[in-house]
Amino acid sequence: MRQVPPALQGRLDAGVTTLCRCFVLRRRDGVVLGFTDHDEDVRLDGTVCRAGTGLDASEATSRFGLQVDGAEVSGALADDSLTDADLAAGRFDGAAVETWLVDWSEPALRVLVATATVGEVRREGAAFTAELRSLADRLAQESGRLYTAACDADLGDARCGVDLTAPSRRASGTVAALVGTSVLRVTGCDGFADGGLTGGRLLFTGGANAGLASEVKIHTAAADGVTLALWRAMPEPIAPGDAFTVTAGCDKSFATCRDRFANTARFRGFPHIPGNDYVIGHP
Repeated sequence: MRQVPPALQGRLDAGVTTLCRCFVLRRRDGVVLGFTDHDEDVRLDGTVCRAGTGLDASEATSRFGLQVDGAEVSGALADDSLTDADLAAGRFDGAAVETWLVDWSEPALRVLVATATVGEVRREGAAFTAELRSLADRLAQESGRLYTAACDADLGDARCGVDLTAPSRRASGTVAALVGTSVLRVTGCDGFADGGLTGGRLLFTGGANAGLASEVKIHTAAADGVTLALWRAMPEPIAPGDAFTVTAGCDKSFATCRDRFANTARFRGFPHIPGNDYVIGHP
């Protein structure tokens, strides 16, 4: 149950109010940003909620039971801390958002209205609309283990145990040429057999996309060079000479775990589990 400060309740009961909504956004990389629908900046403790983005929120929906409540906020990409490049790079995906009802004439008088996470973000020119999902959304996330033939661990994590820092499983290279928007002719990856980097993680260490990563969709090692196709287009243009590091990939099959990584003791799948063909097969 929300506890409304008595002084704020008194102003609410007065009929004439000086209220606004403030949004405190905490990104997963630790960056904290503040925004408000007021026409001037509002300071909440150490966070300045900026008014320059023209941020506004829709009506919030509330449902009985464990269904996910939702709302939307919309605004303009007009603030230095809220850029189109950051949205495209996914830096706001899954960010936590606190919605406060604040008396802008005395910001100490405030009450927390909702806590949510950023869901889908839509962009149209210089404007954006972000979906806010309530905490009930976490109950819809997959948790626990699934009994499947494929491994459910991520290559290199604590459950897998494969050392991705070993020279045979990691390479540093540069972009030699662009074959397509997300298809790169690269150098420095000649030590990997065809397909060895498929499913790996490519991290740009230079160029306009420095610090951003993407999964490798297809790795082709041919006589005319090495080509890497990425699963998604990067937010900034890729240019010849951009440096990157890339790690080996895994298709999560038992054969790959055995033959490529010699890691069958820590394989996290069930390769001998009966499949659908066994279930529907009859004498």
